Amino acid sequence: MNELIGYLAACLTTLSFLPQALHTFRTRDVSGISLGMYALFTSGVALWLVYGVLLRAWPIIVANGVTLALALAILSMKLRYRRR
Repeated sequence: MNELIGYLAACLTTLSFLPQALHTFRTRDVSGISLGMYALFTSGVALWLVYGVLLRAWPIIVANGVTLALALAILSMKLRYRRR
C-alpha cells in the first residue's frame, strides 16, 4: 500500500509539470519563467533522484527521473530563448 501511495503521488506531481512543458515547447515563451527558480528546482529534483537511487525506491526514481527530464528541457529553453 505504501508503494501505491508513492506511485500515485509521483504521478500527480510529475504530471503537474506537463502543461508547463507543453506550453513552453509550443510557444517558446519563457518570459514568465524564473531562471533562478528553475535552476534551483532542477538541482533539487536531481538530488531527489540520487536519493531515490540510494534508497532503491522506485516511485522516487521514476517520478524524479521524468520530472528532471521535463525540468531540464524547460531550463534549457529558458537559457536558449530568454533573449527573444
